Amino acid sequence: MMNMGGPRTQNDVGQFLTNLFSDRDIIKLPMQSIAGQVIARRRVGKIKEQYMQIGGGSPIEKWTRAQGSGMVKQLDRTNPDTAPHSYYVGFRYTEPNTPQAVEDMIADGVDHVIAFTQYQQFSGSTTGSNLNELYRVQKRLDPESKLQWSFIDRWGTHPKLVSSFADRVEAQIAKLTDDVRHATPILFSAHSLPLNVVDRGDPYVAEVGGTVAYVVNELRRRGVNNPYRLVWQSAVGPLRWLGPQTEATIRHYGSIGYSSLVMVPIAFTSDHIETLFELDIEYGKVAREAGISQYMRAEALNDHPPFIDALATIVKEHIDAGFPTSPQLLLPDPGSESAQTITTRKWIAAQAARQAERKK
Repeated sequence: MMNMGGPRTQNDVGQFLTNLFSDRDIIKLPMQSIAGQVIARRRVGKIKEQYMQIGGGSPIEKWTRAQGSGMVKQLDRTNPDTAPHSYYVGFRYTEPNTPQAVEDMIADGVDHVIAFTQYQQFSGSTTGSNLNELYRVQKRLDPESKLQWSFIDRWGTHPKLVSSFADRVEAQIAKLTDDVRHATPILFSAHSLPLNVVDRGDPYVAEVGGTVAYVVNELRRRGVNNPYRLVWQSAVGPLRWLGPQTEATIRHYGSIGYSSLVMVPIAFTSDHIETLFELDIEYGKVAREAGISQYMRAEALNDHPPFIDALATIVKEHIDAGFPTSPQLLLPDPGSESAQTITTRKWIAAQAARQAERKK
């Protein structure tokens, strides 16, 4: 189960930031190893304070383990031929990390591994970065390629994911007062990307938009007809980022007379700093200052039982279909790509060919 991870404690924040800003799949800097450390040191105090306000560290490992545990229990019931199923957590920037996960798999005698991204919409800066790290780790720890890999690289329009999001949105709409319930805007908020990443053809923007469209259709089917917009949060630094920005949108709607909003973290499935601090605390304050008295945030999916069912169903469908590799994963971006990304894609294609041979 691949994700970016988050610091468990205050002591982990510095290393988390250093690892994050040293990753050229996220941001390319001159003298990256040095510049990444400098940026991390400058931001560590501020970020520590933010984590203190949500309990001291990130809850993402807790939620990932709850999701993994529920998922494999269901898979053992629905797919006894491939049981027992186990889950491993491979975070990109914190422990438990990808090397630890691969070492544990090898020690446990695992034969087949499904690299299941927990970013439901694909981006080269998220899932792509995790896959690049996975390639490097398996090459070092499993040079003879004893592990067979298959990949679930995107699942943003899966019906059970869509239904889970709609559940969470509908629950917040129901809490609004009668006078604004049907007119309150729904703001689907996703982590932004620098425009240079978008311009090279990264599919993330289109895939987030796809998730929003499917969730809105499901809400319409349920009789929820509120207006909506897709907005983008978490932009940092001097680069131009994808907009409209979430904070600016909240201020704008308050300035033109809206007194209620429902926020939906559409690119996140587990609570972490972007939901608990940025959306709840930071933007909650912005909303109050803008005169928005009913500021609601759809709960993250976390351990919502229909979401656990969605995860298990996605993996079951992958197993039942013979562990297919998505054609999208093998398609290069139209713009320039790193040598590492090209190498990783060749490895993925080789794993797919190997899996096809095993099926014969």
